[in-house]
Amino acid sequence: MQLNHYLNFKGQTEQAFLFYQSVFGGEFSVLSRYGDMPPAEGANLSEVDKSLILHVSLPITESAVLMGSDVVDQFCVPNSVFTQGNNHYIAINLENEENEARRLFNQLSVHGHIEMQLEKTFWGALYGAFTDQFGIKWMVNCQLESI
Repeated sequence: MQLNHYLNFKGQTEQAFLFYQSVFGGEFSVLSRYGDMPPAEGANLSEVDKSLILHVSLPITESAVLMGSDVVDQFCVPNSVFTQGNNHYIAINLENEENEARRLFNQLSVHGHIEMQLEKTFWGALYGAFTDQFGIKWMVNCQLESI
């Protein structure tokens, strides 16, 4: 299991991560845009939204990865508001540990607010997001298939 920091931005992810890369060095291990999504998942995206960052990963050390994405209104939780400053998640990343991912998601989200149920995604993982009862934002991602 690995814990990482996951940052959300409103259209500034690319600019922010180019800056972080200039500070920390290294290469992006993943950089995908909303336009790279399967057509059914990305239906009705504007050309501007398609150019935004869906996911970026910048390894900082052997055990730490800074990750992020742009917030696109179409994929936001109803009634959620992007606020700079609360746009940070703790991301739990697991490899082929489906039971552990379910346990962590279910236990950490007790008395919290689920943003996205833990479910299989187009990138071959179980993924879910929530805010715990103390206001901490979490993501659980369990990679099930190689992408």
